[in-house]
Amino acid sequence: MTKGFSPEDTQLLCEAILSLQTVDECRRFLSDLCTVGELQSFNQRFEVALLLSEGKIYNDIMSRTGASSATISRVNRSLQYGAGGYDAVFPRIIEKARADGKL
Repeated sequence: MTKGFSPEDTQLLCEAILSLQTVDECRRFLSDLCTVGELQSFNQRFEVALLLSEGKIYNDIMSRTGASSATISRVNRSLQYGAGGYDAVFPRIIEKARADGKL
């Protein structure tokens, strides 16, 4: 039976993701869980979010990522009015990139 979706429906999945200990484990888990197309979409939306957070304009983002203006708009709405997930992650990945000498 299909039911409506609620944030609580992701509890077990979130716990599974948090249990992963390495990038390789995460990559393998996502490869098992998602289709190639889904992973490409996730990667594209994440890159769009990073570029938007850096103040890049839609046309630059479209040419760099291949994302449609509709996708960029949806990601922008998430950045502006979402649950704050991007705000939690971005400082952490930037800090790690700096520590790893990638920035």
